[in-house]
Amino acid sequence: MSIVNEAKQAVRGAAMDVMEKAVALAPDSWMPGGEPDPLIRTKHGSIGASIPRIDGPLKVRGAAPFAAEFALDGMLYAALMFSTVPKGRIATLETAAAEAAPGVALVMTHRNAPRMKPMPLFMTAEKAGGGDNLPIMQDDRIHWNGQPIAVVLAETQEQADHAVSLIRATYEAEAALTSLATARAKGTEPGLFMGQPLKAEKGDAEAAFANAPVRVDRRYSTPRHNHNAIEPHAATVMWQGDKLIVHDASQAVQHTAWSLGDVFGIAEEQVHVTSPFVGGGFGGKCLWQHQVLGAAASKLAGRPVRIALSREGVYRMIGGRTLTEQRFAIGAEPDGRFVALIHTGVAPTSRQNAFPEPFILPTMSSYGSPNIKLEVETVHLDMLANTFMRAPGESVGTFAMESAIDEMAVALGIDPVELRILNQPTEDPLKGTPFSSRHIAEAWRAGAERFGWSKRNPTAASVRDGEWLVGMGCATATYPYHRMPGGAARITLTRDGAVKVEIAAHEMGMGTATAHTQVVAERLGLSRDQVTFAYGDSMFPGVVLAGGSQQTASIGASVIAAHHVLIKELLKLAGNDSPLAGLSAEEVGTVNGGLAKLDDTSRHESYVSILTRSGRDHVSAEGSASAPLETMHWSMHSFGALFCEVGVNSVTGETRVRRFLGSYDCGRILNPKTAASQFRGGIIMGLGLALMEETQFDERNGRIMNPSLAEYHVPVHLDVPEIDVTWTDIPDPRAPMGARGIGEIGITGVGAAVANAVFNATGKRIRDLPLTLDKLM
Repeated sequence: MSIVNEAKQAVRGAAMDVMEKAVALAPDSWMPGGEPDPLIRTKHGSIGASIPRIDGPLKVRGAAPFAAEFALDGMLYAALMFSTVPKGRIATLETAAAEAAPGVALVMTHRNAPRMKPMPLFMTAEKAGGGDNLPIMQDDRIHWNGQPIAVVLAETQEQADHAVSLIRATYEAEAALTSLATARAKGTEPGLFMGQPLKAEKGDAEAAFANAPVRVDRRYSTPRHNHNAIEPHAATVMWQGDKLIVHDASQAVQHTAWSLGDVFGIAEEQVHVTSPFVGGGFGGKCLWQHQVLGAAASKLAGRPVRIALSREGVYRMIGGRTLTEQRFAIGAEPDGRFVALIHTGVAPTSRQNAFPEPFILPTMSSYGSPNIKLEVETVHLDMLANTFMRAPGESVGTFAMESAIDEMAVALGIDPVELRILNQPTEDPLKGTPFSSRHIAEAWRAGAERFGWSKRNPTAASVRDGEWLVGMGCATATYPYHRMPGGAARITLTRDGAVKVEIAAHEMGMGTATAHTQVVAERLGLSRDQVTFAYGDSMFPGVVLAGGSQQTASIGASVIAAHHVLIKELLKLAGNDSPLAGLSAEEVGTVNGGLAKLDDTSRHESYVSILTRSGRDHVSAEGSASAPLETMHWSMHSFGALFCEVGVNSVTGETRVRRFLGSYDCGRILNPKTAASQFRGGIIMGLGLALMEETQFDERNGRIMNPSLAEYHVPVHLDVPEIDVTWTDIPDPRAPMGARGIGEIGITGVGAAVANAVFNATGKRIRDLPLTLDKLM
């Protein structure tokens, strides 16, 4: 065993010793900021097992119903018409030909749409989920190029698509602001992210930088990106009296139900949203105007409606990632220690959303320095509202940060891996709080050895393979730990020994249902085939958003709370004749399909026995997780060390990624099979960000010009090399189940790792994404 692996095993062993002691002290409790979760100690072998996704067979057979696959009696099909100017008003709108077209049941415009309130903008209330806060087809105003101005309902999708092509519109255009340079010249304003200023300072970074012996000061830019989930956005809606039923492709069923109730002036309980399967979300599948338009048109027509966006429709109506212009400056001592970090810049947004890309987020916790300055400024453009897209902030912020770190390593003549390890902070660089768990140095060492980093030639443009220039690069990956407050779950245990957990969570293909089936089986001491994990329904308890890599922790904390209530109910039912008589919930644990006294497992009774003797068919318990107080006491983040090898063709400038490795420190890995898939999927999305993804936005008229997968390029099989992933698997004692999120960290740092490898291969430093061949020829 290598020294690196011996060290890793020793750290992991020490961490597990701490966990074992914590379990002995708090056998079935987890307090945010307090005792560790007992599930970081495996009891029955479910946690940590490589289990295939339980939804896999349904999807392979085509039996998993997606939002546009619910068939309702009398259903109509919707098609949309989009504006072609960025700002102004509709002058004329001729719909007679569409209304007379075969199969058409309704044409809805601002002239006949029902009265509706704007969507409540995300984060303005606990369950607000709207992507923008504009009036939806309530007047003739145009706010962006691509705004829907008409809905056609017909008996078939083909008839609706034909009829919408017959509508004719003219506009009274107004002067629109669609250029970042023009807007910036008029002045910027401080950026806000979820209501908080995107600004932080420690010490005097500008003065320290000016006096630093070694300095790097560079500008980087990233383009707009659009969402391209394999399942385009869709909803199947119907009204039953004053009750609205929505089968949606959603990352937020509770938020959607509450928000639609607000839009239509009905109670939240009158809106039932289901979303059993989602074909990818990545931040874009919350509440947008199409669900509202579908419900409004259904109300007018008195029939169910399926509204499924075309790929172009997704580009016109669904927000993506906005562009950024970033400055990253580093001041360092000759030995490589940072004395100043400056990360500033500008990111535009729309007035109907106010969501500038928060690219400074990764710099808040990745490296230590006595002087730090971070700030995002913004301008408002007349464009589609931008929104969350996988690792908002970190995805593009790590490109600037990790490219600048690499440039500093070259300036100092220090190995870039060693420079990153040298500048690891011992506490949160800005807040001063201790890290809950941080083993990124171990991940760097293990990843470097596994990848063969020692074979890298530090001299740029010095390795050739025929006409290919070959180079290696590295970068840090990072994403914070999040957990939603107020999550609830319901556990129902039946006399036959089966258990069902219900929570308004989401499965978007990442393995949520699989991992939590494992967690519930582990926690209750049952086999996995005895567990049903039910999700994707607004009628279930809990307010859980599938975003921010926080769903696993949020579900875990909710299940812990419900399990505590369940144990108390079972002890009441057990009664005085039970071996468990007189014991409190703190004195028992779950063992072999039942409860047992912790220090005397002979005092045991199965769930089946307890329910049978009590004459009950089942027992249900609902519990709500506490607020995420752990983040007040600890700095909690996931990290990764990324390694990339590229070949750049010296004739054509074509870049091919040959190998990629991600070495992660994300706490406990609940299911290695699904985790590896998540890491690899994020890396592949990062390769798209690095090499090809770019929304072509025409600043003359604010129109997206490449709204299709033929023109907006994403990685395909031939673009993706062998991707190796590994992890520390050291539980975080402050997180439920010891696990931190992994859904978004995979994309972070990838752009910089590729760019740094390209520099090592060619000697050309590309600071503007994507790394297209024209920049390398």
